[in-house]
Amino acid sequence: MNKDVKRQNWIGFILLCALGLLMNFGGARLCSATGLPLYLDTSGTIFAAVLGGYLPGITVGFLSNVVNGIVDYSSLYYSSLNVLIAVTAAYFSRKGYLKKISGILLSIVTFSLIGGALGSVMTWLLYGFDFGTGVSAPLVHRIFDKGILNAFWSQFAGDMIIDLLDKTVSVLFAAIIIRLLPDELEEKLCFYGWKQTPLTRSEADRTRKCDTRRWSLRSKLLFLIGIATTLVAVVITWIAVLLYHNSIVDQSTKLAYAATNIISSNIDPARVGEYLAKGEDATDYKAVKKRIAAILESTPDIEYVYVYKILPDGCHVVFDIDTEEVKGSPVGTVIPFDESFESHIQTLLSGGMIEPVVSNDSYGWLLTVYQPIVDAAGECQCYAGVDVSMSKLTEHEYMFFARIISLFIGFFILIIAFGVWFAEYHVIYPINSMSVATDSFAYNTEDVRHESLDRIRNLKICTGDEIEKLYHSVEKTTEDTMRYIEEANHKNEVINKMQNGLIMVLADLVESRDQYTGDHVRKTAVYAQIIMNQLKKEGVYTDQLTEEFMQDVVNSAPLHDLGKIQVPDAILNKPGRLTDEEFDLMKGHAPAGGEIIQEAIGAISEDGNSGYLKEARNLARYHHEKWDGTGYPDGIAGEDIPLSARIMAVADVYDALVSKRSYKDSFPFEKAMDIIRQGSGTHFDPAVAQAFLDAEEEVRKVSGN
Repeated sequence: MNKDVKRQNWIGFILLCALGLLMNFGGARLCSATGLPLYLDTSGTIFAAVLGGYLPGITVGFLSNVVNGIVDYSSLYYSSLNVLIAVTAAYFSRKGYLKKISGILLSIVTFSLIGGALGSVMTWLLYGFDFGTGVSAPLVHRIFDKGILNAFWSQFAGDMIIDLLDKTVSVLFAAIIIRLLPDELEEKLCFYGWKQTPLTRSEADRTRKCDTRRWSLRSKLLFLIGIATTLVAVVITWIAVLLYHNSIVDQSTKLAYAATNIISSNIDPARVGEYLAKGEDATDYKAVKKRIAAILESTPDIEYVYVYKILPDGCHVVFDIDTEEVKGSPVGTVIPFDESFESHIQTLLSGGMIEPVVSNDSYGWLLTVYQPIVDAAGECQCYAGVDVSMSKLTEHEYMFFARIISLFIGFFILIIAFGVWFAEYHVIYPINSMSVATDSFAYNTEDVRHESLDRIRNLKICTGDEIEKLYHSVEKTTEDTMRYIEEANHKNEVINKMQNGLIMVLADLVESRDQYTGDHVRKTAVYAQIIMNQLKKEGVYTDQLTEEFMQDVVNSAPLHDLGKIQVPDAILNKPGRLTDEEFDLMKGHAPAGGEIIQEAIGAISEDGNSGYLKEARNLARYHHEKWDGTGYPDGIAGEDIPLSARIMAVADVYDALVSKRSYKDSFPFEKAMDIIRQGSGTHFDPAVAQAFLDAEEEVRKVSGN
């Protein structure tokens, strides 16, 4: 793949993302301008995911909420929903769902569940278990006000209704845009990121699913990316929540101290005794209490406001502000010390400052701050106390945590998508493509070898890293191997020609002693070939009739009478019938031939098994054995006789019958064939004899009859 193709893919990615963002923003602005109770901020996400796959869709979904977050920060928290819709849309597109009506309906329902169901749960958490303020808020309030459902299910029902309408419009809009898009533009917008010759979808699926002994490289990379991203997110979230917690506590403490300072400024320390003695009848007592109560009403975070005089018997109430939930204690009431203040009692009795105290008792989970109110002489007359609710702080922390998690999910999926894309196109596809190409490399013929080499060359992997270097090394090694194979094959051909030539010279040397045998050795090789071809055609002995076996039999056939080299010329060329003694000498040529070839095998092969020479030995020793066991030299029968020898028995007898010998004239073709037919089952293997008879026309052409 050249650089222009790669650059075009990136341009397509940018254009696709730009179009998707434009569709999302345009839809959202249209709804905002017209007051439509819809979002229409996912049509571009669906469009990008369907057309370009996971990466463009997720990018558009995440960036849409990030950019919208500039104007409305709460939009950031819903980026995870947009990203999940992108993942689902890309998956449905890959499965072909969006090309069918049923698939489109399934998409609408699924997207509605993501945006509506998950969105409502997220809204409930983000807003502190309360209603949100989005597009569905009016409908949610209407459902709740009618008392049909409780608060949560009102939020859920409202979000689902709005989202079902919204996703119907968004999916149909995206489907129409894709249908109207020209094929040329659609091709330009497609993004893959190949670092090699692009694969078809089926090839990519096959390449991705290469068998591995344990975890695949894709699983390992995905696991590492996921673990690394999760660990980073957990650490950052923990630090963020901890900092947020400390920040809220610090702010609450400052708020409490600020409130106690204001209380102190409204109380005359010199009149504390009067307030305790006269209570509300004291001059301006009610006015002071009213000003202190205003402090409590000024912020919802402050739970209780009071003024105590600390004495050894407990806390004497000077002011205790009433609330809707709790009625304040009357002035002068003695309140026992709380257990959480036991370590601070002596400090309080001495009028000193104490650190903020966190308690969890019948009054709730509270952060308490005490500020001493001193008179002109520097004596502490009482303490201004403020309790800040820690439950409300925890609620804020839950909301903060939910927002962090919602932001992380979208970002996590985006990182995973980029990680998987990079791993697949830069690592997995190149490596697995090399693996598939080398695994399927075939050496059968020269054409097949060149086709296999071309498959490796055509990968054109260009990752620019060690993988590309590995690819070039594999390519070079394969080319070198091909060259060595071709050189070895050429040398083998030369050796085989020399070998076959020597065999024929040796056979001719034996034949030259017999003035009548002529080209007997050559014809018997041809007859053997005809028999083997016919046997294979008829499906007989196919497990033994391999290409190698057949070639060995043909090549070694000329050596079947090699043992005759030890038979005297007088016997070999005797014009009349041989005596019993002479025939015994003649029969000795079979074991003699086998022994000669066995010596040759031992000379060139330590294990005694050397290709065609093994069949040459079998032919030489056993070609006079008979099916019924009456042959020589060993008298073996049936399939104990090697198949090559059973084939040669028919070929040798037939050629002897139709050839002129020193002791007889040649037989007519028909008579020779009858003799073969009559010998089936006694002299000859019935299957071999029948194959020879079935190939009558070919036999006739070779014998010239």
